[in-house]
Amino acid sequence: MAEVKVPELAESISEGSIAQWLKQPGDHVEKGEYVLELETDKVNVEIISDYTGTLSEHLAEEGDTVQVGQAIAIVDENGSAAAAPKAEAPKVEEAKAEPAKTEQAAPAKEAPKAEAKEASSTQQVIASPAARKLAREKGIDLTQVPVADPLGRVRVQDVEAASNAPAAPAAAPKQAPAAKKAAAPVEVNDDRIEVVKMTRRRQTIAKRLVQVQSEAAMLTTFNEVDLSAVMELRSRHKDSFVKTNDVKLGFMSFFTKAVIGALKKYPLLNAEIQGDHILKKNFYDIGVAVSTDEGLVVPVVRDADRKSFAEIEKNISDLAVKARNNKLGLSDLSGGTFTITNGGTFGSLLSTPILNAPQVGILGMHTIKTRPIAVRDQIENRPMMYLALSYDHRIVDGKEAVGFLVAIKDMLEDPEQLLLQG
Repeated sequence: MAEVKVPELAESISEGSIAQWLKQPGDHVEKGEYVLELETDKVNVEIISDYTGTLSEHLAEEGDTVQVGQAIAIVDENGSAAAAPKAEAPKVEEAKAEPAKTEQAAPAKEAPKAEAKEASSTQQVIASPAARKLAREKGIDLTQVPVADPLGRVRVQDVEAASNAPAAPAAAPKQAPAAKKAAAPVEVNDDRIEVVKMTRRRQTIAKRLVQVQSEAAMLTTFNEVDLSAVMELRSRHKDSFVKTNDVKLGFMSFFTKAVIGALKKYPLLNAEIQGDHILKKNFYDIGVAVSTDEGLVVPVVRDADRKSFAEIEKNISDLAVKARNNKLGLSDLSGGTFTITNGGTFGSLLSTPILNAPQVGILGMHTIKTRPIAVRDQIENRPMMYLALSYDHRIVDGKEAVGFLVAIKDMLEDPEQLLLQG
């Protein structure tokens, strides 16, 4: 018998909910064939079987929460033979004499498997070569060594500290985590009230939005930008741009370029807090919030500073289509350094966006409204947009936050700067 387990999905994903079993007990499965769909915090993924045989048992039901590494199904690798005709019936008596030998030999085969599994687990730990050598000499399991490094790397001093620590009492054998059963439905004694269970993604969104507001010193500052120059530039080049690049010239490429230029001037808004350390990121992976039927997702435009206007527009368009078709992969969603969200597509005039942790900055775009503005002692109607920057005041001061928005405003009101700054 072989176990189908929840595989490692991404660094930030430790569990998921079983959305749908694609194979039922008694079904034949091939190695590499999908057996279930798992709903995670970010995307839905299909889990494959690493074995060929008959699916003999589900260890968790649809709706259950399961952990990474947890066994969720049993595959009988000899199951395909069960359906074959019993041509060997006369040899049954001879076979009966064999079980004792087989049972005695089995334990000897298990030891190498256990050792291999332990070695594989140790290899997954991030450790310096010197730390690994010392751990081998002292017989210390690297997975059990407490680390002080903010990135989780095991160093020589960590191994030495672990070797000098008093021996802990023998722990009880670990049991495989049981699947968390889906919560019982809420009962409401009123026919006018419809009870709808939140999807796992919606539950995660709710939890993280509350969490970031309780952990970060979040503050929002505002400004407004005159988009006359950007709109005039788009109007002049929109036809030739589409003809050359097969994609429309939208506003997002201008704002992405402006954000990158501002981040280069104010790098703390492109950073992250880990404990009492600041991780300054010298790359620009810009998240773009996309609304879907199941909630907001934030796919990432990688190395946006190296992309042209057309490449950014194509990248955002492709990610938006994938998001709405529920085709985003984990690699599309992980590792952003700063986020842009555009409530203006829904008509929002002004808002205070919430940080996308662990990022420390998010820019909110809004709807464009023609308003009378004083220009060189005259009143003119201009296409204006309010901008909002929410930031983590723990590492970003008001001066930097205001300067960041002013830099974006200046570049958008003089778009030629984007060629130099973005």
